[in-house]
Amino acid sequence: MLCLVCNIMNYSYICTKVKNIFMEAFYRTHSYLVEHTNAPVRRDLMDEIDWSARLIGIKGTRGVGKTTFLLQYAKEKFGLDRSCLYVNMNNFYFSQTSLVDFAADFIKRGGKVLLIDQVFKLPDWSVALRTCYEKFPNLKIVFTGSSVMRLKEENPELNGIVKSYNLRGFSFREFLNLQTGNNFSKYTLEEILNNHEHIAKTILPHVNPTQYLQDYIHHGFYPFFLEKRNFSENLLKTMNMMVEVDILLIKQIELKYLSKIKKLLYLLAVDGPGAPNVSQLAEEIQTSRATVMNYIKYLADARLINMVYPKGESFPKKPAKIMMHNTSLMYSIYPVKVEEQDVLETFFVNSLWKDHKINKGDKGTSFLVDNDLHFRICAEGSKFKTNPNVYYAMHKLELGHGNQIPLWMFGFLY
Repeated sequence: MLCLVCNIMNYSYICTKVKNIFMEAFYRTHSYLVEHTNAPVRRDLMDEIDWSARLIGIKGTRGVGKTTFLLQYAKEKFGLDRSCLYVNMNNFYFSQTSLVDFAADFIKRGGKVLLIDQVFKLPDWSVALRTCYEKFPNLKIVFTGSSVMRLKEENPELNGIVKSYNLRGFSFREFLNLQTGNNFSKYTLEEILNNHEHIAKTILPHVNPTQYLQDYIHHGFYPFFLEKRNFSENLLKTMNMMVEVDILLIKQIELKYLSKIKKLLYLLAVDGPGAPNVSQLAEEIQTSRATVMNYIKYLADARLINMVYPKGESFPKKPAKIMMHNTSLMYSIYPVKVEEQDVLETFFVNSLWKDHKINKGDKGTSFLVDNDLHFRICAEGSKFKTNPNVYYAMHKLELGHGNQIPLWMFGFLY
């Protein structure tokens, strides 16, 4: 009996020692990452989040800087204070230690704020977060997840307790600030439509945005363009991860269907913006029309494409137009055929997508925005008969007039 007690005590001692070793490793990693985090642009989302909430979810497509965002928050608010800890669920430690047990141990060590990266890598992650929320009232958890995740719709455990936010790639404004050292503010769509001439006159004395727009269109959306690696290769790798991990893992799709989804994305890119021929696509990837539509929805959730519908329609109906989610994707997936008009329309849609409803435009227009604003996107040298009820987004125009607005200015919406 005494031997049994001794063995139990010895096992407990070993477990505690192992736990201490791992925790110290987590703290060291946290300190190193925070010290070496130097975010090139302070994202506006940092000031939009209600940091008083106890459970905060930050969604975003792969490559837009979610990890950097978490570490920047830690650096700004806590420095190297051990009451805040960053952990990545990729760590093998979590294959045998539950998040609830880890959180309990963290709290015993004075922990107050737990920053969890890639939470979806945990089985039953939403249940674990709910348990932590209920069990540890003095613990704040901030977690990141893929844009494919539908936090509240698909995870009822989080209803009523999580505050969800989206982190997007760089806007043209953020890119311009980074490249020129300026600190231009964002504007609402209403401000741009009503005061674009005045706004342009406050910007143009400092910089000519048209000189930077093409660089942004080519590679400016994803912050990793700053890394000393080949951007196109890096983006292709990121896109593959979006499909292979974000879509397959989160949507629980079997690996054998991966090639079909990747081929579908390629075919959509090759076809260019337009209404998809679902029957032909189904034949090309050898699956049903219904499955094609589901795959298209997954690609949209992953922020690889945007679906534009006629007014009053939505999924599961067939969209009037499928576009790449941002212009950088167009140059990476199928650089052989990148039409200027398609690029300009993609830039416009991506700039407005965050806060506005975009539908297919009527004849003579490109898009209908927020149900009653008509826009036509115009390449340089476009000839058209002006309509007072239409706004014209003009490429390479520095200073607009009336309903003719420089296209670059829509990049200042966020």
